[in-house]
Amino acid sequence: MAIKELTFVVCFWIVCSAGHEFFSSTDQTAQLVEKKKYLLMSFSQYIDAEEKNVEAMKSAFQNLLPLYSDPVDPEEFTRDPVAAYKLLRQLRNELIYIVKHIRLSFYQCNEYQYELEFLEIPQPEDLNGAASGLIRLQEIYKLYPENIMMEMSLSADEAYHVGLVAYYEDKFQHAFLWFLYSLNTLTEYSTTNKKDLLHYLSFSAYRFGSQPVAIYFCQQLLNLDPTNDEVKVQLSLYRRHHFMRTSNPDIFTLNTESSKYETLCRGEVDERTSKRQMALSCRYSTGGGNPRLMYAPVKEEVEWDEPRIIRYHDIISDREIEILKNISRPLLSRSVTKGGISKNRTSQSVFLEEGNTVVARVNQRIANITGLSMESAEHLQVQNYGIGGRYEPHYDAEDNENERIATFLIYMSDVEIGGATVFPKVGVALKPKMGSAVFWYNLHKNGKVDLNTEHAGCPVLRGNKWVANKWIHEFGQEFRRPCSLSYWE
Repeated sequence: MAIKELTFVVCFWIVCSAGHEFFSSTDQTAQLVEKKKYLLMSFSQYIDAEEKNVEAMKSAFQNLLPLYSDPVDPEEFTRDPVAAYKLLRQLRNELIYIVKHIRLSFYQCNEYQYELEFLEIPQPEDLNGAASGLIRLQEIYKLYPENIMMEMSLSADEAYHVGLVAYYEDKFQHAFLWFLYSLNTLTEYSTTNKKDLLHYLSFSAYRFGSQPVAIYFCQQLLNLDPTNDEVKVQLSLYRRHHFMRTSNPDIFTLNTESSKYETLCRGEVDERTSKRQMALSCRYSTGGGNPRLMYAPVKEEVEWDEPRIIRYHDIISDREIEILKNISRPLLSRSVTKGGISKNRTSQSVFLEEGNTVVARVNQRIANITGLSMESAEHLQVQNYGIGGRYEPHYDAEDNENERIATFLIYMSDVEIGGATVFPKVGVALKPKMGSAVFWYNLHKNGKVDLNTEHAGCPVLRGNKWVANKWIHEFGQEFRRPCSLSYWE
């Protein structure tokens, strides 16, 4: 504001002085003294305002400095989903503040103008997406807000935002729990309004079906605002519905009912599955006698027998993984399904062509191990999962011509908690192990989809998940995996 005022004063003085001769009138010359006083006063106000502006920017700079001066791996900031959510909020607020003040400054450096124009700042959609990720973790892993915050806590304002996202996703129990956490952590510095919280608490409970709780919080709201007629009507409605209902579900206790996919993600494997896996084998494999593997066989572990799921250990080095990550980072974009962008898949990915020697080497290694032709295979896809990132149950193949006959999935990172690859139909959960890969056939030998290969990527509760997919198609495999007319093959 001070800049605009000073600019107006200077421009006004220039315009008003343009038609005057000062040398021909001593009075006009004398009036310059008064104008100078006014200009100096405005200039002084501008300096004061700029000093305050600089102090505010220094404060913002100090808040952001640890993010960039600390030598810790940047991925460490995002291994905890709560920390990642807070980081997005902080970066959005601080970067908007800094950019705003730099653009207002008289001393804007031209060399930074280009960077400012193309600076990528987290958008509200990013914050909502991150909040959805936290809610997803709640759903899959049956967690309360306090359980998700293992290393870092959310403020009342942050929890309120997560609650709003859950509320507008019609997940009223989760919304209620976040609003309740926000209410319990309100401070004098919180911007969240207590009345708003009580309103959402009562309405979330009402929509969930817990009428006594809805009545309680609505009464609390009325106590704060006794003259509010809308709240009185709302309370009357809740009481009337309470007498009409025969049951009131407990909104404070999370429902333990789960799908097979969710139980596998939580590591609740059936005892019979564990015993069956114990009977499976490990060995060194040469890929069916491939000359390239005769003197350097790969470690092969059978994870499941039907469908046959094999894990290969130590098939890619740490250095190769870093190279693939570095190639992929600037190219990553939102992963899609056949229907386009979907809430069922929260990750970013890129297909890498064989222009890079590491990509070519990995592709050749996959061909050596599987014994399949890469002639009709898709490019290697590198994928990084987001906050609470997952890929819900799906098939890699359909009953079409030249479908994906097989999948080769490389784990490029360890994941501390969550992130397993699960097969709900057979009850198998595979934990990511950096440097290993899992391989399975999506199609029977008769060309039909193996329905037991339905699989999913569980949400990442803690850590960062990187994978690389190689989808191998039917064409070119005629003599490598001969077809069969049998219904059972």
